[in-house]
Amino acid sequence: MAAHRPMTLLDLLEPVRAERTAVILPEQNRRVTYGALRSQVQALAETFAAVGIRRGDRIAIALPNGLPMIVSFLAASAAGSAAPLNPAYKEDEFRFYLEDTNARVLVVPADGAEAARRAAGDRVRVLTIAVAASGDVTIADGPGRKAFVAPSADDVALVLHTSGSTGRPKRVPLAHANLSISAGNVARSYALGPDDVSLCAMPLFHVHGLVASTLATLSTGGVVVVPERFNPLSFWRVAHEHGATWYSAVPTLHQLLLARAAAGAGRPSGAERLRFIRSCSAPLAPQVMHQLEAAFGAPVLEAYGMTEAAHQMASNPLPPAQRKPGSVGRGTEVRIGIMDASGRHLAPGERGEVVIQGPNVTAGYENNPEANAAAFTNGWFRTGDQGFLDADGYLTLVGRLKELINRGGEKISPREIDEVLLAHPSVAEAVAFGVPHPTWGEEVEAVVVVRAAVTEADLLAFCRERLADYKRPKRIHIAEAIPRTATGKIQRGAVSRLYSQQPS
Repeated sequence: MAAHRPMTLLDLLEPVRAERTAVILPEQNRRVTYGALRSQVQALAETFAAVGIRRGDRIAIALPNGLPMIVSFLAASAAGSAAPLNPAYKEDEFRFYLEDTNARVLVVPADGAEAARRAAGDRVRVLTIAVAASGDVTIADGPGRKAFVAPSADDVALVLHTSGSTGRPKRVPLAHANLSISAGNVARSYALGPDDVSLCAMPLFHVHGLVASTLATLSTGGVVVVPERFNPLSFWRVAHEHGATWYSAVPTLHQLLLARAAAGAGRPSGAERLRFIRSCSAPLAPQVMHQLEAAFGAPVLEAYGMTEAAHQMASNPLPPAQRKPGSVGRGTEVRIGIMDASGRHLAPGERGEVVIQGPNVTAGYENNPEANAAAFTNGWFRTGDQGFLDADGYLTLVGRLKELINRGGEKISPREIDEVLLAHPSVAEAVAFGVPHPTWGEEVEAVVVVRAAVTEADLLAFCRERLADYKRPKRIHIAEAIPRTATGKIQRGAVSRLYSQQPS
């Protein structure tokens, strides 16, 4: 794949021979060839067109990992624009995202997804995925097929949301060019080829799983093994059975695998073919990196990605090049700089905001001129992360300028949690924040000032009904007042530090 050559996701799959295996579904012991994958994507895209989907229309997808998710995503990007959603969302969350994307249809599995169906109501047409006896992914009671207008590289393929600390989640439109270029960058970073087998540990509604584990692999004619969910108990058995050569995950999942690695037991069966292990989407402690390498016998390469960049921006390189613990590596065909608040570029070693440029970066948030004005300076995208570059061009992240809570790689907007708590009739003030957690990196907590008697258990139950499990505060502190600055502003960082010191 030529460097920086923009193409559509359909073009990405086209060069690979039809008989080669593209996807393995371990629970079903089933292999899907590139030819079968292409034909299923084409057929489902034509079904979407028959439903009335046109270029740019949003197709919301609430499916678990598996072939239906991959086929639906690629078909939606071909006929319209894909908008994958976390199947674990609650009804109110589904309703927000369906309305915010102006989704025309919602794709759900045959069983479950009741919250998503209720959120769609009579406003969004619900399409139920069916798997034929042949294994082909179809729409149950579909309306037939109709030719669709093929996308161009500049058309929007994927719409995801990124959370802001001071407002509602922002819509990030990613064009086919952004995604295909990013997939190519990932593939070249790790010298991926047709003999590589990626074991997908990440959810496919997340840009990490979609671009790194899946699209980068498919762009080189490799095989992606897609379990229905991450399971540390069966992970190495699946890796052994299908010859995994790499996997990518957030540090939380790496630590779950480490927790099951017996001390002194040697490398587990299943790790023998690993060329490398990739870590991304949250900081990886140098100690964990060394433990992973010792336990699994493969180099661990920490990378840096974000939704707005269609995932990867930097990575530590493969051996024999140097990988630096605590660093996220060098820019991977993406320009990286460090900028101060005034827009001045800083020298190596100086700390400031990490800024990026590259053809994988989104052109801007949708319908959000204020966010775009804040995010772009002289053609550079401001990441909101603080860091510095060393003399070799390796980037080290030292903190987040944004106030997002990073729980196991899932970025959570504290403002969204504030708003849920403030909807409780007994709550007068609320501030959500992240506190350090040994497994998740950060966990969600909140502090409230109440206007009427209420217990922590009542508030936790209130949140349980309105927020996905990973967003829910695990502790809610009831206080007389919330700490503020002299000017009356609440600083989440200060609140987090204060409550992080309190015993659990």
